This record gives sequence, structure tokens and C-alpha cells, in this order.
Amino acid sequence: MISTLGGFTIFLALGVTLYAVAAAIGGARTNREDWLASSRNAVLVHFCLVTLAIFLLEYALVTSDFSLRYVANNSTRGSLTRYKIAGLWGSLEGSILLWEWLQALFAALVVARYNDRHRELMPYVQAVLQGISVFFLALMAFGVNPSPGYFRSARRPRPEPAAGSDRHAHPPLLLYLGYVGFSVPFAFAMAALISGRLSEEWLTITRRWTVVAWLFLTGGIFYGGWWSYRTLGWGGYWAWDPVENASFMPWLTGTAFIHSVMIQERKRMLKVWNLILVTLTFSLVIFGTFLTRSGILGSVHAFADGPVGAMFLGFLALVLLFSFGSSPTASDRLKGRGELDSVVSRESAFLLNNLVLVGICFTVFLGTLFPLLAEALRGTKISVGTPYFNRVSGPLGMALVLLMGIGPLIAWGRASLDNLRRNFLKPLLAAVAGVALVYVLGVRDTQALLAFLCCFFALGAIVFEFAVATRTRARTTGRACWAPS
Repeated sequence: MISTLGGFTIFLALGVTLYAVAAAIGGARTNREDWLASSRNAVLVHFCLVTLAIFLLEYALVTSDFSLRYVANNSTRGSLTRYKIAGLWGSLEGSILLWEWLQALFAALVVARYNDRHRELMPYVQAVLQGISVFFLALMAFGVNPSPGYFRSARRPRPEPAAGSDRHAHPPLLLYLGYVGFSVPFAFAMAALISGRLSEEWLTITRRWTVVAWLFLTGGIFYGGWWSYRTLGWGGYWAWDPVENASFMPWLTGTAFIHSVMIQERKRMLKVWNLILVTLTFSLVIFGTFLTRSGILGSVHAFADGPVGAMFLGFLALVLLFSFGSSPTASDRLKGRGELDSVVSRESAFLLNNLVLVGICFTVFLGTLFPLLAEALRGTKISVGTPYFNRVSGPLGMALVLLMGIGPLIAWGRASLDNLRRNFLKPLLAAVAGVALVYVLGVRDTQALLAFLCCFFALGAIVFEFAVATRTRARTTGRACWAPS
């Protein structure tokens, strides 16, 4: 029963999602409100269908229904309930289903929240979000296994271990929330590009989505590092494993995007740059998923021998072609109205911050991809290990920390010498004092001392900025910083 109903649900969801895409685009082009309403309803039906599919699989896992192949391969009767539930993402097929359920959930939330206020953008937002779902549903229906693999019947019962294991304790749910969350700002960016509404409207709508997705991705990276240290016993929280890098790269470009958004909203600049950043972030999400599910990487995190690599590469190529292919048609609207007033300004610091973040991303991308390219072209295995990443990313990381302190201290527009002297003196003195202290305590390595200098300067800048804001509030309102507004 579960096998038949689950497989049918996936195929039905694919058909509903294709209809939602067609109705949204057709309704927007012909101004047919009934088509648009039908597309919105299809988005909600799509979410219900995928929810039913995920419920069926979880029910089979929790009840140890070993008649299903996926349950037989990823669960045991003696496992704790939480490990049975985590079995959902314990293998390739279930992880794709979890991804698609989150995608369907976010699409339903976006439609429910924004449709009445942004009617010009929403049809194209729906089409892009549903188009992403079409790929993942097609992946489940035709790519991972014919007749969705998690709902296929087991050919024969297998001997059951006496107890379960904790091999599913790795925290992909946080990473998935971050990964899928970035599809929302990408969808709004593409909708703005298609509709020609390239003002700051789409940035304002998606600011919270972007920050929330970034926070989930950050949490997943930190939790994954802790898991690697405690469970795998690597002796460190970060080992530059290729799959760790796969989550780190979109985090870097997503961080750059969050900073760059502030410049566009305040100075009406960097329209093209922000579109590039949001496209790169989503594209790196897809690329990272390709790395972990194609079977081309040897990593403790990766799904071995995944049959979906070619489909992910094709989808990535389609995303890039669509995103950058649509830009020339809107070239006039993409011209920024503002410009840098001075090299010594907060805008310049933020822009330099962006370049450093993208530079780190490029070095990580190169180090991750180079061994694969060398093996494909020359047939020889080449290892790019921790020394490369530390040597290249270390100085860029210190520059990034230094810019964290510099950016908030410089005024918008044009910073005066008096502003620089007043704002930089105390954090700089604090940094020098901090470095002198660690030197006395025995730190002699030059690179370590430079790193401490950057960190103490950034910390001093944060404390200085907080102190100034506190004094200003007390002076203007007559209340202390901890007093309620």
C-alpha cells in the first residue's frame, strides 16, 4: 500500500508542479487572474503531496516496515526512534525527498505571505521556485531510481542487526534549510530580472529570507565541525574536506551578498553585482550538492556512487544560462544611479570586503575542483590538502577580520581625517596592547601575532561602536542602554 501510494504521489506532484509553472507564466503574460489563482492553488497542492510522501516514508521508517527497500537499507528494528526518523536523510533518495519537501514548504510560505503585496513579481517567483521543484521531483521520479527508490519493495528480507547505530547523527537538516532558503532570494532576483522591476523592491522583500538562510547554513557548518571533532575524532573542527568546502563556498558568497545589499539600498549601486552574487550563491548550492551526490568525491560526508551527477550538472548549466542569459535584455535597467563618493568610505570598505570573500571562495573552489580536473584530464590522482588552503586562505581571512573592524568605523559617503582619527585611535591602541600582551605571554610566530592584531582591532572596533551608540542614546533620550524604549 505504502509503496504504491508513495510512488504515485511523487509522479502526481511532478505533474501538479509542471502545471503551476505553466499557469504562472501564462497568467502573467496574458494577465489572466484565474490562471494565476490556479497556479497559487497548485503550489499549495504540491506542498501537500510532497508532505504526504515524506509522511509515508517516515511512517515506514518508524514502524520498521522492511518491505520497503529504503527502510531495509537505512534502519533497524532496534534503532532509537530519533535514529529511525533521521534515516530519512540517511541515503541519497531520502535526502533528495527532504530537500524537495523544504523547497515545497518555502514556496508555499512565499505564496501565502507575498502574493497580495507584490503581484507583478509573484507569478515569476512562483515559476522559478516551482521550476526548481520540477528538477528535484524529476530527479526522484526518473534519476535516483525508476519508480521512486524509497518506495520500491525490498526483493527479500535482510538479516537485522541487534541494535541501531548513530551514523545518521550528522546535522544535514540545518544545512538543507540554509541551502533551500537561498532559493527564495534567487527566485525573487530572477523574477525582478524577467519582469524588469530591478529597483530595490526584491532586495527589501528577501532581506530576512537571506539572513535566515545564512544563519541556518552557518549553524549547519558549526554543528558539522563539532560533529567531525566529537564523532569522527579528526582532532580539529575543520579539515578542508571537499564536502565541508561545498557548504563553505555558498556561505562566503551569501555573506558577501548580505553586505552588498546594504550598499544598493543606501547608494543605489551594485545592481549587477548583487544579481551575480545571489546567482553564484544558489549555483554553488547546486554545485555542492552535485559534489556530495555524484559519487566523484571520496569523503565521509558524501553519498557514494550517486547516479544523479549528470542531472545536477545539467541543472546547474541551465541555472547559469538562464540567469546570465537574461541579464543583457535588462542592461539599461541594471545601471546604478549612485557612485562612490570617495575611496575612503564605508561603501569602499564593504566593496573590498566583498572582493575578499569572493577571493576566498575562488581559492576554495580551485583547491576543491583541481584534483577532480587533474584526474579527469591526466588520469593521475593529485591531492590538494590542508597546507594549500591554510596558506592561501589565511592571509585573506586576516584581511577579512581587519575589514570587519574598519567598515563600521568609516562614515558613509566621504570620511574626513577627523572622523578617521577619532574612530580608529582607540581600537588601534587596544589592538597594539592586545598583541603586546600575547607577545609577553609567549606568542612569537609572526603570522599568529598578525592574526591577533586583526582580531583585537575588530573586537576593539565593536566595543568602541557599542560605546558610542550607548552614549548617543543616553544623551538624546536620557535613558541608559538597558532601559526599555
